[in-house]
Amino acid sequence: MVLRADMLAARLKEMGIASPQQLAHARQELVSTQERFSAILTRQGILRDADAGKRLARQLGSLPQTLEPPAESPAAAGQVPPDVWATQRLVPFRERDGVILAATDDPFSVFAAEFLSSRCGRPIEAVLVAERDLAPLLATLTGTAAPQPAPAPPAPRIAAAPPPSTPMPRTISRTAPSRAGGAAGQPGADDEPIIQLVDSMFQEASRMRASDIHVEAGRDTVRVRYRIDGVLHDVNSPPKALHGPIVSRIKIMAGLNIAERRLPQDGRLQLTVGSKALDVRISTLPATHGESVVMRLLDRSQPVRGLAEMGLGADDQRAWEELVRRPHGMVLVTGPTGSGKTTTLYGALSMLNEPDRKLITVEDPVEYQLAGVNQVAVRSAIGLTFAAGLRSMLRQAPDVIMVGEIRDQETAQIAVQAALTGHLVLSTLHTNDAASAVTRLIDMGVAPFLVASTVQAVLAQRLVRRICSSCRVTDNASADERAFLGGGGVTQLIHGVGCEACHGSGFLGRIGIFELLIVTDTIRKLIVNKVSATLIRAEALRGGMLGLMEDGRAKVRDGLTTMSEVLRTVASAEE
Repeated sequence: MVLRADMLAARLKEMGIASPQQLAHARQELVSTQERFSAILTRQGILRDADAGKRLARQLGSLPQTLEPPAESPAAAGQVPPDVWATQRLVPFRERDGVILAATDDPFSVFAAEFLSSRCGRPIEAVLVAERDLAPLLATLTGTAAPQPAPAPPAPRIAAAPPPSTPMPRTISRTAPSRAGGAAGQPGADDEPIIQLVDSMFQEASRMRASDIHVEAGRDTVRVRYRIDGVLHDVNSPPKALHGPIVSRIKIMAGLNIAERRLPQDGRLQLTVGSKALDVRISTLPATHGESVVMRLLDRSQPVRGLAEMGLGADDQRAWEELVRRPHGMVLVTGPTGSGKTTTLYGALSMLNEPDRKLITVEDPVEYQLAGVNQVAVRSAIGLTFAAGLRSMLRQAPDVIMVGEIRDQETAQIAVQAALTGHLVLSTLHTNDAASAVTRLIDMGVAPFLVASTVQAVLAQRLVRRICSSCRVTDNASADERAFLGGGGVTQLIHGVGCEACHGSGFLGRIGIFELLIVTDTIRKLIVNKVSATLIRAEALRGGMLGLMEDGRAKVRDGLTTMSEVLRTVASAEE
């Protein structure tokens, strides 16, 4: 797949084994043919070159070897089911000096070899062979083809002395340490290979700018996915036998109870990956085939993004800054989970964080630590809820209050009262558009006249992927794109073709699309009369509000994102 191919390409580029031009050419072939990247690299000679094999072997901790003819599968390899070996494209065929030799045609198998060594109780070395040579070995391993007769077995390439024009196969895996007792039962969570596997997840996720790591157990395998720019991508499939040790290792790092598998757990840890300081929020959830783990990565070394950087238009930005500088009232940000609401509020707090103001927040959890701001984390287990925290905050004489989310009637009523008594209240709601936030407060039990008196504005937002600046090209707009833009003479649009920088997606980073509803006197009358969100929205649009869909269209015209991205994040029935 593209992301795993990019991991290997980055390693080859760092080692000088392949030039950027070679890798770009191989990558284009990957996209067009969907063939395995390792097979493409082998066919193009990148991984079969003798010097390349030696450098790659040294990088992975082993040297090339000349191997004898394959023998019977080692007994220790029986600790791993044949289908697991086949899934990882590894075929164990000999044990020599306590080391299991396994043929493979996929360089990624070196990592699986290291982790499977704990289950076998033997170090494993993977030997790179051509795909055509591995096929009969795989068939024999899985029982889909009869083994070759013993008297005169055909010599596979891993055993035969190749002609001068054909380089010898290269051993490319690291030798994992053998552990006493590793052949019985699952490996412990403190096994070095498991530690390396979990560490590699964080390293790769950080390098690829992932916001989340998802570890999910299936019936026979484990699915590892990274969320990059809001979209999940499969990156690895460790054997099912490693699921328990992986989860245990993560729980140990986060200080969770490794013996509790029946109930959800939440934890947190701090890591330094390269030059990045990461806060990691961890959530475990019992599922049918084993616990599901989600790790949210927050880069503490990055400054809080401002709304201009996120893509808010100049006019709306000026209006927003004027709104959040008012001495009292309520300003709300709405949108689904993952739409950047908290980032927007942190940007407002950073702008208001001056020596003459006292700022207090109550959040669940505290995502970014802001110097000079008093931040309180919700702890429902001991009674510190949003409502309880907000009630106590009012005794601290704050100028600005941020409530992470208004979830219930009690929190909503206390927040409204705070806005009425001279405080500026910033908070979020989960609604589809700006107008629905007003009616949601009324549905929670807040009197309409109080909503009309306190709510100053509502900012609705979404995040869409930004077109990669390294591979952006101009092309003719399709009929659907012209219809989406409503004509206007647009005949050409920009899109990304995919490159190494964006891992072949054509997108790099994200940008916001917004609608800012300012509560005018006319809208206040509508709120008091308890009209529907549709009528409130219609009045806001007549007053000049730019809707989410229209802001998305503007960003498509400007070459910042694509029609498909806007339609993916904003309901087409909105307008």
